Amino acid sequence: MWFRRTGLLLTSLALVACGAPRAPLAPREGPEAAYLRSRELVIPVKGVEPDALRDTFGAARSGGRVHQAVDIMAKKGTPVLAADDGYVLRVGRNDLGGKVIYLSDPKRRLVYYYAHLDTQRRGLREGNRVKRGDRIGTVGYTGNATKDAPHLHFQVFRMGPPERWWEGAVLDPLPNLLRAGGN
Repeated sequence: MWFRRTGLLLTSLALVACGAPRAPLAPREGPEAAYLRSRELVIPVKGVEPDALRDTFGAARSGGRVHQAVDIMAKKGTPVLAADDGYVLRVGRNDLGGKVIYLSDPKRRLVYYYAHLDTQRRGLREGNRVKRGDRIGTVGYTGNATKDAPHLHFQVFRMGPPERWWEGAVLDPLPNLLRAGGN
């Protein structure tokens, strides 16, 4: 099992959501950044083109938090896609992110975090294999997102140690989202 269902885990996962203070940023260059580039991610919201993305990585948030993700604006109900091939680590919910999904890449070196979902694909379970472009949910505004700005909060971080996989250093996803998904 990839994680333990404990109060400590749920608290830690809630802190990860939506840019809460967490592990340091990974270097923009180096082995992990190069590996992320090699994964050739698709934009994880159907129909969104690269020029529609806005850089929200590093932006200030309430409570002294820093946004460590990219927010991809889209109409509520727009399909959310797996950005890469890989595995489901967790399907759940937390206070900041609302309905969330955590996926890994095939080698389990990276974690992809999807938050504020309106829906999560029925039957999606820990350990399931997903393919790049598979529909995994829909855009929403659950958690601390506002109703007038539905979006997908998409975050990438290095896989931490097995017992704390959610604690890896954060990587900026924006430079790696070069292809529209699901057009």
